[in-house]
Amino acid sequence: MDKLIIGEDVFVPLLNEEQIQNRIKELAEQISEDYADKVPIFIGVLNGAFIFLSDLIKKVTINCEIDFFKLSSYGDAKLSSGNVRLLKELNCDVNGRDIIIVEDIVDSGLSIKYIGDLFKKYSPQSVRVCTLLLKPKSLKYDVRIDYIGFQIPGKFVIGYGLDYAQQYRNLKSIYALSDNSEKK
Repeated sequence: MDKLIIGEDVFVPLLNEEQIQNRIKELAEQISEDYADKVPIFIGVLNGAFIFLSDLIKKVTINCEIDFFKLSSYGDAKLSSGNVRLLKELNCDVNGRDIIIVEDIVDSGLSIKYIGDLFKKYSPQSVRVCTLLLKPKSLKYDVRIDYIGFQIPGKFVIGYGLDYAQQYRNLKSIYALSDNSEKK
């Protein structure tokens, strides 16, 4: 994994493909055990979580369903706008069902709080949250995360579904903005 230079920003390797896939396998095993006699609905948060969700459900050993929310809070910036908008509602009936929300990253916790508030109008059996990445020092909201892939520093990250101005999602590894770039 080499560093990436995007404009004036330098991104350095944070997690390689093997680390990511090994951790996803562990998460899938835990979820499969926790939901052994159930058929949960995995709800991915678009756009970022689609790659993680795809790899995760290929490794779970339980029957499941899939749906998606699409939220917007970043636009094309490196920092969240602080406002969340729902761009795509669910297509499935979640009442009485076990739900697993799948996120690429939990940063401030705003999106997870927003989703939690949305679920107050439904009556699911249970709701749990699975995220590939968690920035614990960046959390501003009290949200419960049930399955965590990796805890990472509060740096801007790209790759493996995470974007910068809608690009770089297709990278197989995850890169973090270097300290030198952040001081500019």
